[in-house]
Amino acid sequence: MTDVMGYDVVIVGAGPAGLAAAIALKQLEPDKSVCVLEKGASVGAHSISGAVLEPGPLETLLPHWRRDYPGMKVPALRDEFFFMTRSGATRFPLVPRQMHNAGNFIISLGQLTPWLAGEAEGLGVDVFPGFAAASPVFDEGGRRQRCAHRRYGRAQRWHAGAHYTPGAEVHAKVTLLAEGCRGSIAKVLIQRFNLAQGHNPQTFGLGFKELWQLPAGRVERV
Repeated sequence: MTDVMGYDVVIVGAGPAGLAAAIALKQLEPDKSVCVLEKGASVGAHSISGAVLEPGPLETLLPHWRRDYPGMKVPALRDEFFFMTRSGATRFPLVPRQMHNAGNFIISLGQLTPWLAGEAEGLGVDVFPGFAAASPVFDEGGRRQRCAHRRYGRAQRWHAGAHYTPGAEVHAKVTLLAEGCRGSIAKVLIQRFNLAQGHNPQTFGLGFKELWQLPAGRVERV
């Protein structure tokens, strides 16, 4: 028998956007029940990148963040813009306006998201890491009203094995997708409701993370 959990709002994805939405919802409507489903074993497990944070929106959402946030928050002191070639690099004297980072902070998303999850839980949000939303579930009218959690114990050829456990269903009046790019549920809904019709195709970028061990004296302390 499938377990069912009911909420006013379910948010798929415990990244910065999903958690910020959960916090804002509880600030605006404290009596609403809100849950966040996260496929990672822990919040932040899939947020491995560094980032340059513009603090204004976060300070609006959580004015105490600068005082209470325990993670890395290094002020961005200057910007350098280079044109790279096979044989070298040329530094531009001017930095494009959209790349100015004065007043921003260098942070780790893997540290920010667990802290945001704690803030959300303090407001009464249920955050469930390790709960991957496997598929949307539709009502009789064809509207999506809930998400199905992935099933465990599948045997060969996807048949139910001896340890099969059906996934839980989370019913909600509103479902907010914050899966990130190419989210699996978003792709199903885009195809089912033809949401791409008449719109530009989505574009994606691939990033690489590189860690450097610098000699003593090479790091600027702030």
